[in-house]
Amino acid sequence: MIYYYFVCKRKLWYFSNDLTMEKGNELVEIGKLIDENSYKREKKNILIDENINIDFIKDWKVIHEVKKSKKIEEASIWQLKYYMYLLKEKGINIEKGILDYPILRKRKEIYLDEKSEQDLEKILQDIKQIQLLNTPPLAINDPICQKCAYYELCYI
Repeated sequence: MIYYYFVCKRKLWYFSNDLTMEKGNELVEIGKLIDENSYKREKKNILIDENINIDFIKDWKVIHEVKKSKKIEEASIWQLKYYMYLLKEKGINIEKGILDYPILRKRKEIYLDEKSEQDLEKILQDIKQIQLLNTPPLAINDPICQKCAYYELCYI
């Protein structure tokens, strides 16, 4: 939900109300294929609290999140910070996170600092408020909407 919070609050609301549209979406499936076919030697898809799915962890010190592009990088950064935050609350101090872009052959290191932790606490409160809404927030009318799995719920 952290990722959706940065992408689109309406998408977050739909998702948190069990309206999922991603199954069968071509772009989502491409992302899954990239994840499945990258870093094959790693133990992947670590499920925490049946809530988050970490792509892989190295020595319980570095967590990795695999992405196909940098288009929505801010959302990816905060998603990774949230994973570090959640693990820290469970007593697991992660040194850093890495956003991996295997198609681009790039990676970006992400760190969780005190300011980010405070920001995450506010973001989590905002998410709770969005979840309590009776109707979804307004559509954002952004170019990313055209490729969104939820497009039909917003515009058709």
